[in-house]
Amino acid sequence: MIKYEISSNTAVITLNRPDKRNALNPELVNELKQTITNSESNDEIKSIIITGEGSAFCAGADLEYLNQIKDFSSLENEKDSKNLAELFEKIYFCSKPTIAAVNGPAIAGGCGLATACDFVFADNEKAKFGYSEVKIGFVPAIVSVLLLKRTSSSKAFQLLLSGDIIDSNAAKEFGIVDFICENSLSEAKNYADRLNSNSQESIKFIKSMKRYFEFSSVDNAIKYLLELNAISRSTDDFKNGLLKFLSK
Repeated sequence: MIKYEISSNTAVITLNRPDKRNALNPELVNELKQTITNSESNDEIKSIIITGEGSAFCAGADLEYLNQIKDFSSLENEKDSKNLAELFEKIYFCSKPTIAAVNGPAIAGGCGLATACDFVFADNEKAKFGYSEVKIGFVPAIVSVLLLKRTSSSKAFQLLLSGDIIDSNAAKEFGIVDFICENSLSEAKNYADRLNSNSQESIKFIKSMKRYFEFSSVDNAIKYLLELNAISRSTDDFKNGLLKFLSK
C-alpha cells in the first residue's frame, strides 16, 4: 500500500492505492505509522515527504471500510479513532521536517494528513482541499485540531461547516498550503534538499521549540476529539448519511 524510497537523504512515502484514490483504511494507516517511525529513527534520513500515487493525494476514508464502520461498537469506534489520531500525531510530532506533496485531491482525512505536515506543497491545478465529513453526518473531529494550527477559528469552521472543496489558491489564503507549484513532488524534493543541508540538530531543536508551545493544546485536544469522533459515529445522522453516500 506504500511505495518507499530514500532520495538524497529524504524519505519519499507514496500512498499507493491509486484505484482507491489512496483512501485510508486500517492497513494503510498502520503501514504509514510504521514507515514514519522507521524513517524518524534512520540516521540517513533528514526529511520526510508524503505524496500520493496517481491522480489523488488522499481521498479520506476508504468506502469499503466506511461501510464497516457504521456497524462498529463504541469500543471499536474509539479504537479506530485512536489509531488514526496516532498517525497524525506521529507526523505532527516527528523530529524531522515533514512535507506533504499534494498532487491531487486531499479530502477529509486526506486533508488532515497534509496539514499534519510541517510544509504543504500543492499542485497548482490538480490539488484540492476540503472537509466533506459534514455532508454525511460525520464530525471532522481529529483533523480539526490540525486545521486550527494553520488558520483562524473563523476560517477553519467555515470549511468544517460548509464541507466546501477548495483549490490551491484558496487553500493558500486559508493557510493550509505553503507553496503552489506545477510539480508538487519535484518542488518538495528541492525544498527538502535545502533543509537537509542545514544543521540537523538545530532543526530538531527548532521543531522542539515550536511543538513545546503547541504540545499541550494539541495533545489534549486530540484525546478529546478522538472520543468525539467515536461518539459521532453512533448517531443516526451519520449512519443514514453514510448509507446515502455509499449508495451513490
